[in-house]
Amino acid sequence: MSITIYHNPRCSKSRKTLEILVTAGVTPTIIEYLKTPPSAATVLELAASLGIAVKDLLRRGESELKDATNLPDLDDNSALAAWLEVHPKVIERPIVLDQSTGKAVIGRPPENVRELIGQ
Repeated sequence: MSITIYHNPRCSKSRKTLEILVTAGVTPTIIEYLKTPPSAATVLELAASLGIAVKDLLRRGESELKDATNLPDLDDNSALAAWLEVHPKVIERPIVLDQSTGKAVIGRPPENVRELIGQ
């Protein structure tokens, strides 16, 4: 099992999701996505692994999204993924990806990660 978590250590849901992984004996690759934003291609891959459109990765309550003046058409996955590369704070968190299966979950609630790791 090769697990990657797109993590924000300031987020309680992200910290709890990481805790569940570690307690289960999983040593994930941790990507602090605010410090190392995913590329547009990675955003597209994550959305596909989650089985959702890129617009479903948006944190709708974020002021950066509400105040955006350059937001592309929400149905244009490629353009929106490129926008999220520049505005990673708006990406839903945490995203946990199992590299070996290509499946992913959003850790909201954190217990969602249990299905990914077979618990």
